[in-house]
Order: sequence, then structure tokens, then C-alpha cells
Amino acid sequence: MKRKIIRIDEEKCNGCGLCIPNCQEGALQVIDGKARLISDLFCDGLGACMGHCPEDAITIEEREAEPYNERLVMETISKNGKNTILAHLAHLRDHNEQEYLKEAISYLKENNIDMSENEMNKQQESFHGCPGSAARDFRIDTEQVENAGKETISSPADAPSELRQWPVQLHLLNPLASYFKNADVVLAADCAAFAMGNFHARYLKGRSVAIACPKLDTNKESYLEKLTSMMKDSKINTLQVVIMEVPCCGGLVQMAETAKVNAGLKVPIKVSVISVQGEVLEDEWI
Repeated sequence: MKRKIIRIDEEKCNGCGLCIPNCQEGALQVIDGKARLISDLFCDGLGACMGHCPEDAITIEEREAEPYNERLVMETISKNGKNTILAHLAHLRDHNEQEYLKEAISYLKENNIDMSENEMNKQQESFHGCPGSAARDFRIDTEQVENAGKETISSPADAPSELRQWPVQLHLLNPLASYFKNADVVLAADCAAFAMGNFHARYLKGRSVAIACPKLDTNKESYLEKLTSMMKDSKINTLQVVIMEVPCCGGLVQMAETAKVNAGLKVPIKVSVISVQGEVLEDEWI
């Protein structure tokens, strides 16, 4: 799988921090006077930070990338010093990547790198990523409620949301996020949830989701790469493609089928076609 990831030339970087608020994934921080990518796990390679660097210190490189390996990341960033390690741990916590956080802490202990709990908590409090695109795994809260013996989750809405994660837009999603691993996934056209009144109850319950528009969205090659990675690396169980009855929506089905071929795995795909009035016109495995 090829991934686009930003690269920072530390000799050019003057630590001005203008790139920080423009990183949609919150993966950049200024540490020890230099902008640093604290976790390439969440770098989407869109390069929103590039146009705000007055020193032209940020570029994008495209390379073959193995499935994310937290231990290799820790081996790399630990060379940048204590502050970079603390920022990375805080970043994992902010994105609710608990499995990777456990791996990182295990690496620190195995390699006798001393990081106290107080230091990690302090760094967490000082993290200033973009809250709008920070990954959130809502399954954790649901499990806590169920374990407490509660049958329902209180909500100000008439019908509770079945959304299990954030973000949902395919450009912003990390295909290796924990909520995609061995999961049943819905790939939905942007309009589907607006046309169908019971979209959450019928399609989202118990599933992770990605939304996209095959007609208006740009860089669809990235969509194909992410869907392929979901199948090949995260090993999703099933993919349900929910599209509208309009012809342009068929592009999502084509992307799903191509990703399946590229992944080389027999991932079951189900296609649901919704009318503009919210009726289910088709619901079949392909």
C-alpha cells in the first residue's frame, strides 16, 4: 500500500508553528523549537500544513508503507528525545488508540526509558490538536454502560445515535484505526443518511462507517487505497455499500469491488440502493 506522508526538513524549520492549526489530524506539534510529526498513523498526506510554512520546510513523500507498527514508531521517535515521546503518547490517548498506547508503554518499559504517569498526564493536558477531526471510538463508552448493567443510553434525541466512531469522511479516516479491525463496515454515499429516516437503526448499528461522494469528491485514488487497506490490513469482516438510486452513486460500488481485487481477499460485499424518498430498492450481496 502506498501512503502519502509529510516530511519536515528540520534545517529549514524555524519553529514558527504556523503549520500546527492547519493539520487536520492534529499530528503536528512544535517540540524543542521544531515542528514534528508526532505520529504518522494519523497523517492523511493531504498537505494542508504545507501552504502555511513560510520556510518551505514541509513536503509530501509517497512511499510503500507496511501496516502500522507502534514499536517501530517508538523506536524512531525515541531518538528525538523525551518531549517527542510524551507528545506521541498524548496523541495516542487523544485519538483513543488504547491498544497502540499499551504497546508504546510496553516499549518504554522494555527499553528502560523512564516516563512517569504524571509526565504523561501533564502532556495530555497540553495537547492542542484539531478536535473536529480527532479520532474517537464511541464503542468504549457503550461497553462501559453495558458493563454497568444499563439497558439504554440516555440521549436528548428521540432516537439514539448508532455511530461508533469519529471522523466518518473517508478522506479523514485512518484505515488502520482500531475500530476497523475485524469489523463490519458501511461505506455510504453522503446523501443516504439524509434520505433515509431509519439509516442509523438499519445500517449503522454494530458497524463502523465511512462516507464519500463518488461524483463530487476529489482524489478518489486515496479512497481506493484506504478501502484496500481496510480489507487487507485491518481485515474487515464485511463491507456494506449504501448508495442512492442516482447513477453517479455506482462509483462507490466500483471502488469497493476494485479494492477487493487489490486486497486479494474474499471480503463479502453487500449493496443497498436507497430511493430519494428513503425506500430500500435493493439489498443484495454481490
